[in-house]
Amino acid sequence: MGDCMFSVLIQRFFLGCVALALATDVLSAQPPAAPTLGRDFTMINPAQPTDSGKKIEGIEFFWYGCIHCYHLEEPMKAWLKRKPADVEFRYVPAIFDPASWGPMARAYYALDALGVGGKFHDDIFKAIHKDGLKAIVTDPRVMADWFANKGIEKQKFADAYNSFAVNGRVKRSEDMTRSYDVPGTPALAVDGKYMTGPSMAVGADGSVNYDRFFQVLDQLIARARKERAGQK
Repeated sequence: MGDCMFSVLIQRFFLGCVALALATDVLSAQPPAAPTLGRDFTMINPAQPTDSGKKIEGIEFFWYGCIHCYHLEEPMKAWLKRKPADVEFRYVPAIFDPASWGPMARAYYALDALGVGGKFHDDIFKAIHKDGLKAIVTDPRVMADWFANKGIEKQKFADAYNSFAVNGRVKRSEDMTRSYDVPGTPALAVDGKYMTGPSMAVGADGSVNYDRFFQVLDQLIARARKERAGQK
């Protein structure tokens, strides 16, 4: 009798484990919760024109001096490898204060003008946040020395840094920071309509839930895609 009772208990335990596993699979198969306005994203008001043509525009407003932008780099690179083909993504250096935020924005556009845009993107973040080279954020002379060690002639960098074309792009960054009403960095704008960011996906322990953040980003892209389809 005792052996039979033990067998029954074992069977019940086994069936309970199977039921729990099935319930877990069902829950994991559920689609992620729809993003909530005000919690997961905000509306850009008024909506801004895009430069992406038929593609959905994604913009990351960032600043090299921002530790949160530095932390986002690796997860963002992983997302960019799988981003939808109909999304055109670009970085825009935010400028809240021209004196402190402008120099690195100018450096970003100067490197682009020299044809090496993106080549030193990760290295700049690491120099500031890993190696402690804080002076590069606002001092063009430190920038020029650092880039010279990377193979860029000082005079070429200086000429690009102070060029008319770069002046115009820096001014455009200032205007966009205001018109998009960028709340801080990093911030992701989707198709000129929606704004989200890692700060909107912070868990109870204070850490960023990057899985949730990219879920929201993907959902906002899907929403923009439907809206574009409805306009045809």
